[in-house]
Amino acid sequence: MPALYDYRIFISHAWKYGEDYDRLVSMLDHSPWFSFYNYSAPQEKPLALSSSNATDAEIEQAITAKIKNAQVVLVIGGMYELYHKWMKYEVDEAMRMGKPIIAIMPWAQSYMPVELQAKATQIVGWNSTSIVKAIRDLA
Repeated sequence: MPALYDYRIFISHAWKYGEDYDRLVSMLDHSPWFSFYNYSAPQEKPLALSSSNATDAEIEQAITAKIKNAQVVLVIGGMYELYHKWMKYEVDEAMRMGKPIIAIMPWAQSYMPVELQAKATQIVGWNSTSIVKAIRDLA
């Protein structure tokens, strides 16, 4: 049987809500007939920076390098307003590069930040079927 295609994704998220990030990655890991490479920077594997006192410009450069390799950017919508600075940078950088942006509606919520809605290529619910379909359609 041939190997599955590895979709290249970047997940914009906030470390403070790592459990939502972990839940999303787990959903994708357990999706049947779906394989992906994750270019994100989870807390246990942060951006490769020269020092812990990195400047904003150095952080931006590291984020840009990760997004550049991705085919699609996923954004966990519930975090966007609270952790606006870096998530906004990631979304804006994805837009600048022409990367599709999939905004994921927070689990059991109906609110999505208006700014994120305007920037998203597609908005999906918090379920693996709709997320995987959007990745396949847009990547």
